[in-house]
Amino acid sequence: MTNRRNFLKTGMLAGLAPSVLTAAATTSDIAADKKKAWKHWVWTRPNAKDNEADLRKLYKKYYDAGIRGIFFEADGEMHYRAAKAEKLEAHRWMWTMNRGEQSLLQSHPEWYAQNRKGESCADKPPYVGYYRWLCPSREEVAQYLEEDVRNILSKDYIDGIHLDYVRYCDVVLPVNLWDNYKVDQTKELPEYDYCYCEVCQQKFEAWRGTNLNEVQFPEENLSWRLYRYNAITNIVNRLAVVAKSKKKPITAAVFPTPEVARRNVRQDWVAWNLDGICPMIYHGFYKEPVAWIGDAVTEGVQALHQKFPLYAGLYLPDFKNTTEVEQGMTYALQKGAAGISIFGSVTDDVLDALKKASAATMQYL
Repeated sequence: MTNRRNFLKTGMLAGLAPSVLTAAATTSDIAADKKKAWKHWVWTRPNAKDNEADLRKLYKKYYDAGIRGIFFEADGEMHYRAAKAEKLEAHRWMWTMNRGEQSLLQSHPEWYAQNRKGESCADKPPYVGYYRWLCPSREEVAQYLEEDVRNILSKDYIDGIHLDYVRYCDVVLPVNLWDNYKVDQTKELPEYDYCYCEVCQQKFEAWRGTNLNEVQFPEENLSWRLYRYNAITNIVNRLAVVAKSKKKPITAAVFPTPEVARRNVRQDWVAWNLDGICPMIYHGFYKEPVAWIGDAVTEGVQALHQKFPLYAGLYLPDFKNTTEVEQGMTYALQKGAAGISIFGSVTDDVLDALKKASAATMQYL
């Protein structure tokens, strides 16, 4: 395919006028600029047992492979400063709406989301014990999260904030997980449909003039869905204001496509005011082939209309081998991703795959 592509380009260039050749050169320049702009990321959790010398070596390898930033799932000044010393951005990866810390559960159980059956995440978490979802309609919750982000970004060694779990609970799980949790979610079940607390219902009625208790099928009510999209968007955009005040970027890990995000977790990430998005395009979770990564990137890029860059999140355990990893990265870059965000064991083979995918995409452009 590459040879044929080169043949066609050579054949066409032979008969082109100088003005068209200039345009072709400009296209080449754009491709070169795109390569420079690719910004790859790694999701990781800092290990207190690590030492700085080893980290510096590892982070240098990351940089040499094209990685430009790390999302750290916890604080750890040594890790952040070691990354920065190797020219990597060091961002704090923060759990946002899913907050199960005991201090919060004990002091403010009323802040937690309630499902359609009236059950609270505070004492009856869905699926797993750590699923403790806050209600985005409560002003106290927004203020609590704003202060959290403000405190994180006040540290000089933290370059930005990366939001995760910034959504409602999964009303529909990825299909590959249905067997794990012994559920059939071909329809929305009330025990997984959030949030129906009194604050949500009051604010919805004030906004739309509809009493939710009088709606026969609230799970199908489009206004109710839109209200919840907007509730999460309001949280994100308020946190974005905090980040802007600190002059630091804000990004988020989200569900793989705009359509899946809205349907499964009431997450309308296209509407957010961010500096970048990392859709978790975990193809194995949805029983999709590697090629679907490119489809997901296409949908996201088209929906964003260049509002902010999209970095394709790949889950390494979903791939059978490094050849598939390279294929997945290549699909993402060729379809318009501004970079790759990697979750899993970032081995030398994975870094080589990233380099090869970047090179293959340059030939494609």
